[in-house]
Amino acid sequence: MNQLNLFIELTRLKKPIGYLLLFWPCVWGLTLIYDFTGSLNIYFYYLVLFFLGSVLMRSAGCIVNDILDRKFDKKVTRTKNRPIASGKISVNTGILYAFFLCLLAFLVLINFNYFTIIIALASMPLAFTYPLMKRFTYWPQLFLGITFNYGLILGWTSISEQLDIVPIIFYLGAIFWTLGYDTIYGFQDIKDDEIIGVKSTSIKFKGTAKIFLILCYLSFISSLVIGGLMMNFSPIYFLLITIPIMHLFFYQISNFDPKNPTSCLKVFKSNNYLGIIIFLNILVGKLL
Repeated sequence: MNQLNLFIELTRLKKPIGYLLLFWPCVWGLTLIYDFTGSLNIYFYYLVLFFLGSVLMRSAGCIVNDILDRKFDKKVTRTKNRPIASGKISVNTGILYAFFLCLLAFLVLINFNYFTIIIALASMPLAFTYPLMKRFTYWPQLFLGITFNYGLILGWTSISEQLDIVPIIFYLGAIFWTLGYDTIYGFQDIKDDEIIGVKSTSIKFKGTAKIFLILCYLSFISSLVIGGLMMNFSPIYFLLITIPIMHLFFYQISNFDPKNPTSCLKVFKSNNYLGIIIFLNILVGKLL
């Protein structure tokens, strides 16, 4: 039971926000392309696959992140007690766990078409090298956005078996969404990160964080509007865009306090609700 609890702690299974933020772009991409005039069986089948894939890959990613960052984690108050940083789980055991989770994720992946499998595998190097970016650039959140929202492309290609400009527009916008919310998340550790020399957009834009967030979220909303126009969504879709606008600008940015880690975490977690809202917007835009 102790090893099971350590595994759950290592993979952050008790903190679902991570895999949900990985899951929602998959749902958006799938919903954008799916023909709801036919059977819903394939739609729900793919939803289950994407959910399983999100949980497994996020769990594997957490392990790889903790292995690569174990020396940094020991110096950060919030992360010093993580299983690998604290020595409760060895690096070799962590590698074994990560390999097993990737194997399970691959078994999920092979249920999709060949094109989706190929482009999914092509993203793996970026997914597992992301933790290294904070050593070399102030933009690790950008690399996270490229990786975390890749499921939007996969959701689209799982049905169409080809790429199109529409999912790319939504994907680019989602990258800015991640760039914003992960900058907020980064303010939890900004003092420790500055001491140990880790880079992030939180540090780069420390004095102008809210301006940076406004620019990121404006880019995100713009992609939703442009993508909706290209999809010929119903007018109600554009009316409902006001809900994510209000959430991003009148809740997140207004309540974001860079000096309060509790505030940062609360605002960050609220993006799960935004994921649901965007999904419902897309669904309404297609069906009404």
